[in-house]
Amino acid sequence: MDSVREWVVEESVVIAAGPKAVYEAVADVRRTREWSPEVFAVWVRGRSVRPGLKFVGFNRRGPWVWFTDCRVTAAVPGEVFAFRVSSFGMAVALWGYRLEGVGDGSTRLTEYWEDLRRDNRGSAFVSLLGRLFTGVPAERRAPVNREGMRVTLDRIRSALSR
Repeated sequence: MDSVREWVVEESVVIAAGPKAVYEAVADVRRTREWSPEVFAVWVRGRSVRPGLKFVGFNRRGPWVWFTDCRVTAAVPGEVFAFRVSSFGMAVALWGYRLEGVGDGSTRLTEYWEDLRRDNRGSAFVSLLGRLFTGVPAERRAPVNREGMRVTLDRIRSALSR
């Protein structure tokens, strides 16, 4: 039986910290290497987190190493932080975090990912590059990302719930 490809993945966790503190952690893209099981470095020019800010993520999974060009698309303190990933000028994915206060001073943090490699110019080429650089075929990226999100959210929760 063939599995249906997932185009969107979300995972959530409740963190014993307020939305402002959680936002400050996830919107500081330099800290991504602390949370993500794939990101080992981030290069960003400037400190002002706002839509349009560009940064490069350097990633590793097993023997594969690759970089991603990223641009912040949403930055609303205490509510949402998101960025678009591209490769060679072509859309690859949208990553983001939604934050919601849960009434006891805690925050529900939802990490989401959307695969943008569908029905757009060059999507087959970007999918092939993704497989070559990451070792993961496009149709397997959603389950790999879901696993990585669980690790990421657990690391954020551990760091902020101290």
